This record gives sequence, structure tokens and C-alpha cells, in this order.
Amino acid sequence: MSEHGERSAPGKGLVNGLAVTLRTMTRRSTTQQYPDVEPELPPRSRGVIALLEENCTVCMLCARECPDWCIYIDSHKEEVVVPGAARARQRNVLDRFDIDFSLCMYCGICIEVCPFDALHWSPEFEYSEMDVLDLLHDKNRLGAWMPTVPPPPAHDVLGEPSKEETTAARKAAGPGAATPARTARPATRPAGTAAETQAEAPEGGR
Repeated sequence: MSEHGERSAPGKGLVNGLAVTLRTMTRRSTTQQYPDVEPELPPRSRGVIALLEENCTVCMLCARECPDWCIYIDSHKEEVVVPGAARARQRNVLDRFDIDFSLCMYCGICIEVCPFDALHWSPEFEYSEMDVLDLLHDKNRLGAWMPTVPPPPAHDVLGEPSKEETTAARKAAGPGAATPARTARPATRPAGTAAETQAEAPEGGR
């Protein structure tokens, strides 16, 4: 029976299925011979998360924002004596940073919210395990993925420079000098009214 309640011809579904089979038989196969041939991944592919431990300040933003609660962080405080300071300062020392990739859904929120670029995407994806418990990567294993992280893409020459670049250029140029933020794009004159345009026209054009 069809959608409108009409009776279809017997064997019509079989004929349609065979027609699809015949069409695909004449096409060239595009199957990639993985793992003998490595796949060409897009530049922003999400493989595994790498950790740059020296950039981590144990702010806990990644663990709090993770929707799967698959990031586990432990730390302790140490006193740092700064020459010339009135008293010793305290800093957080990272003891544990684990990501359970059996729970991770690769949303990338932890990488987005990290204020000090301690987490990065790596295109590596061949880390399957026979035991699900081995998918819990500690900070040492997460740090081992850092050499596989691709370099960041080049800045757009027509884009607006970042605040850090603008501040550094202003300090280097001195007060009153033009900065890249002021010279990145030519100033465009807003379109005036029809009366203003007619008033600025040359005498010969009237």
C-alpha cells in the first residue's frame, strides 16, 4: 500500500532496489584503503585533546564547563618567594589532570573556555583500546599529544588585529603614532544625503 492508500504493483519495491544496485555497480569505488592509506583529515578535525601543562593555572573552568564531567583535576598550593616582595606568594601546582575519553563527546567546550591555551585539538585519532578503562588519559599522556598539534592558522591580512597586537604596536611606536589598528582598513566615508551630494557636484555637472 502507498501513502495515499493505493495498492502498488507487485514487485515494484524489488525493481526499485535492483535499479539502485545497478546504478552503483557502474560507478567507480571511492573506498579508502585504511589503515594502509592514511585518510586526509580536514584542518580543524577533532581527534584527541592535548594538554600543555605549563600553561595550566588550575582555574577549573574546563572541568566546570564540561557537560559530561569527564575532566578530573587535583592540585595543591605552594609558596613562591619573590625577591623584593613583602610576603611570599602562593601558586597552584597541578597534581592530576585526567580526561576520560570513554565519556567525552568531543564538543570542544573545554578548549574554548581555557583562558591560557592549555588545551589543544590534535588530529590524532588512533588511540582505541581493548579495555575501556585505558581511555582515561592522565596529564603525561595528554602532554605526549602536544607534538602532534598543528600550528595555528595564519591571520587574515584584511582582518582586524587582536588586542594584544594592537597594545604591543602602540607601546613600540610611542604615544601619538599610528598603530596597525588605525591603518588596517582605509577609512570609508559615509554616504551623505542627496542634497549634500548635489551641493558637492562640480558646476559643469549641473
